[in-house]
Amino acid sequence: MYGVNAVAANKHRSREPIVDHYEDTGCEVARTCLECPLSRCKFDDMAWFITYRRLGNDFRIVAAIHSEGLTIKEAAQRFSVNRRTIFRILNRSRRAMLELTPEEAAVFASLAA
Repeated sequence: MYGVNAVAANKHRSREPIVDHYEDTGCEVARTCLECPLSRCKFDDMAWFITYRRLGNDFRIVAAIHSEGLTIKEAAQRFSVNRRTIFRILNRSRRAMLELTPEEAAVFASLAA
């Protein structure tokens, strides 16, 4: 009989509302969570956020290459890296753009600024 009453008591407890204070303070991406353009929250998946935040600088380099029509050699000189690094940046950026929305890519590029 004790087990049955315990189950009934647990069922009743699960219906009680959870009262918890949550203050939406946002982060460096958006003022509030509801305004955030990212598909994932940085607090829920920090590894994902850090990976793409590091790519923000790559996105800026790729944008400069395309908007200014830089050659690989010119881009390498301008950003003080070797040519092979520019090719790596282009490759990483292509792969990342397949996974991110244009809005997300813009957010990460702005974080690198």
